[in-house]
Amino acid sequence: MIERLPEPLLRVEELRVRYPGASGPTVAVDGVSLTISQGETVALVGESGSGKSTLAHAVIGLRTGAERTGGRIVFDGERIDDAPQRVLRRIRGARIGLVPQDPGTALNPVLRIGDQVAEALRIHGRATRRTAAARAVDILTAAGLDRPELRARQYPQDLSGGQRQRVLIGIALACGPQLIIADEPTSALDVTVQRHILDHLATRTAESGTAVLLITHDLGVAADRADRIIVMRGGQIVETGATAEVLTTPRHDYTRQLLASAPSLDTLAHHPSPIVIPARTWPESVGEVPAKSTPGPGNVSAPGPGNVSMPGPGNVSMPGPGNASTPGPGNVSALGLESGTTPGAAVESAVGLREPGKAVRPLLSAHGLRKTFQVGPRTALIAVDDVSLHIDRGETLGVVGESGSGKTTAARILARLERADSGTVIFDGQELGGLRGARLRAVRRRVQVVYQNPYASLNPRLRVGDIIAEPLRAFGIGDRDARRERVAELLEQVALPVGYGERRPDELSGGQRQRVAIARALAPRPELVVLDEPVSALDVSVQAQILDLLERLRAELGPAYLFITHDLAVVRRIADRVAVMRAGRIVETAPTAELFDYPRHEYTRELLSAIPGTARTLTARPAPIERTA
Repeated sequence: MIERLPEPLLRVEELRVRYPGASGPTVAVDGVSLTISQGETVALVGESGSGKSTLAHAVIGLRTGAERTGGRIVFDGERIDDAPQRVLRRIRGARIGLVPQDPGTALNPVLRIGDQVAEALRIHGRATRRTAAARAVDILTAAGLDRPELRARQYPQDLSGGQRQRVLIGIALACGPQLIIADEPTSALDVTVQRHILDHLATRTAESGTAVLLITHDLGVAADRADRIIVMRGGQIVETGATAEVLTTPRHDYTRQLLASAPSLDTLAHHPSPIVIPARTWPESVGEVPAKSTPGPGNVSAPGPGNVSMPGPGNVSMPGPGNASTPGPGNVSALGLESGTTPGAAVESAVGLREPGKAVRPLLSAHGLRKTFQVGPRTALIAVDDVSLHIDRGETLGVVGESGSGKTTAARILARLERADSGTVIFDGQELGGLRGARLRAVRRRVQVVYQNPYASLNPRLRVGDIIAEPLRAFGIGDRDARRERVAELLEQVALPVGYGERRPDELSGGQRQRVAIARALAPRPELVVLDEPVSALDVSVQAQILDLLERLRAELGPAYLFITHDLAVVRRIADRVAVMRAGRIVETAPTAELFDYPRHEYTRELLSAIPGTARTLTARPAPIERTA
């Protein structure tokens, strides 16, 4: 007797979807066939524009602006590709849950979070009006939100991007669906929350046989969570197979390219050529923090509970055993000294010759920063709590932490885009809090920002050349001809054709838009660039290109970077030092290799152990030997 194999939960056969356009239709999904079995997790991997999201939306009948031109979709034995909307509405949310990619547009800005969760329960008969509010709080708790009762009363704009994404995941799981379609569900989340959410999905799969179609560009997530991987490119499936098979013996060139582009925790920051940093000394000028509270030469810890290592200028400390780190430019703390090398000589080799007895002044230093936000008539949220740090000239300082940990708020304070309630920020000897008018404008020219979302940070009505020239006009730099030449030079520096200056942002890909944003930030020749999650919205191959670009520009032009990210593999690659933030505080600061190889704080070890796609054995590093230069 021949045993019949069970029918898959979802079967897609030769699906074709296209978008009409003035110059002809664009084929987004071209003859795709796939199956997903009950309880199976399938990762759909590919770059932006490969057709992943179009395929997912076609499965549940959300084909806004698109038309299906062929193929069949069968769900749980029922053909649904031609089903009427009333049937699809019963399926969506109840039997197939969708986690959309962009939490900023998926949540209603005028409804409280709890009401939006409760609405999904009531629509599908999972709760009454009386019980829905309490169930909503339970769902927010399961989704990993802190203080769920408070979050239920808040609006989407009161939450961070990662917190909003958790709300969407909670809504998708609320009705116990048979299949979850998760469209980049963790791309905006830090690794610990990512692990919590993916663990939650895995638990639901094990308990109730829920299948997951996981759309992602994170190969680490696919490696950890998927039973099978499907690779898409140009609307077609180019490779499919068991996870281990695809990752270890990829057959298609495109799969090998994706694997090669993924940032690795084994890759340290690499800079094409060294930057010579001129020696600068601490001046005795107005605006310095009083000596009593300033981390000066010889200080090795920043104030505040849990702060582990915050060296002041001129400090040298030996890293733990096995640390083969080469310090980046300007990084004078925790240098690995070779036999016979004196601490003073090591510092001079790192930052340039200086006068004996003179400490090197950091480009930017902050002490005791604190910032609170009022989130209700009686509730205040402490976003930044006693933060102290410094950034040397030409150095890249990475700041990592969970969503809502205060990274972006701290960065905005350092760039003088937000005022701290208390504390001081000193940029090149000037205390920023008291600056006004022309003096503040002069600092803004020297400190520029690259924002997370290249789709929202560029004016859609301006041409690329005008966008890049905007800061030049604002600061009165050059005449029209000089600005035109500078724009052409910047386009060349970020590897875009000069002709792109005539295009508008909607004619560019995400990676090209982020290159434009970087060019705009570099236009006034800043000394510090604040990069707020600059690659989190990009595919892995585009991420690699942008990181290569940033490293090359730093080597050629010498700016310092404050690099905000939740991606530890990215910060491992680009940063000289790393500061770890949690609940508004810096809990650990160390040179990159030392922090990854010998994390001292328990939270740092938790972050590293949560990274998807890696198997790490972490050892608390011994306390480094402190020496004063």
